[in-house]
Amino acid sequence: MKALFIGGTGTISTAISTQLLEEGHELWLINRGTRNDALPAGAHIIQADIGNEEDVARKLEGQEFDVVADFIAFVPQQLERDYRLFKGKTKQFIFISSASAYQKPLSDYRINEGTPLANPYWEYSRNKIAGEELLMKLYREEGFPITIVRPSHTYDERSVPLGIHGSKGSFQVVKRMLEGKKVLIQGDGTSLWTMTYNRDFAKGFIGLMGNIHAIGETIQITSDESVTWNQVYQSIADALGVELNAHYVSSEFLAQCCPAEWDLRGSLLGDKSNTVVFDNSKLKRLVPDYTATVRFDQGVRIAIDYVLSHPECQTEDPEFDRWCDSVIAAQEAALATVRTLFRRED
Repeated sequence: MKALFIGGTGTISTAISTQLLEEGHELWLINRGTRNDALPAGAHIIQADIGNEEDVARKLEGQEFDVVADFIAFVPQQLERDYRLFKGKTKQFIFISSASAYQKPLSDYRINEGTPLANPYWEYSRNKIAGEELLMKLYREEGFPITIVRPSHTYDERSVPLGIHGSKGSFQVVKRMLEGKKVLIQGDGTSLWTMTYNRDFAKGFIGLMGNIHAIGETIQITSDESVTWNQVYQSIADALGVELNAHYVSSEFLAQCCPAEWDLRGSLLGDKSNTVVFDNSKLKRLVPDYTATVRFDQGVRIAIDYVLSHPECQTEDPEFDRWCDSVIAAQEAALATVRTLFRRED
């Protein structure tokens, strides 16, 4: 199979690229070349900025592919560009959408591909929905051979997955745990969530590549395991060998008081604060041998070991740290005031 990936070095795509090459497939990557150390050995590199359509079209001249997948398309205009570039040049075009596109709030916590799409909280998700609608229109009216894939919270060893962090990633939360400080958990930590290790995701994705039954279809790829946020943070603490010192705050409060660039309104109210349980029956019909085998408590230990042994993954975030302390102090002060007013004794 001859495949072209736009991107290819991200959390999701790295595992797919690696497995494809191990299986002997021919892989091409359109990449700007700014992260050469992350490029998989054995891949053919087309060094280009995908945003420069004219240059990319010139470099693709005469090429045809069995599969083209865009891992970095976020708005419909980027997919319109992909259509112009790859119409007639690929047997399958795969768009990586997002499970955050499913309706919020959910009418049913059990999610399958028929769950309505609507997210008033997160522009990112609304753009993914618009991208899906565009591609389905091109498929229905012009036969453009699309497949839409919806991942949920997919992670790898380079970053510890969790619910709340600042703009510099999750390491600061790990650092707070190691220092015995309180860590923020949205709500009361009992809502259900699904974490998928990227090597598991790759199994499902590769099974859809070149799959004639996936053309014109939308398929979600997640683990079948559901964990509460309390279990998520407890698993991280256990992997670190420390006590979990949790501090619970409503998602609405967090969304209203965080810096705008963190967009907790979108990532919490529009995603992680909602209980989700994914039904992967459709994926398993299309890819009969698909099974996610990495439990979260196992995957997070891999991530913790990697992050703690790789200094480049330990990006500190003093602003996020101060914000956490401020939120905790404000809530504790409010609690003290109310207790005083009503003379409550514990």
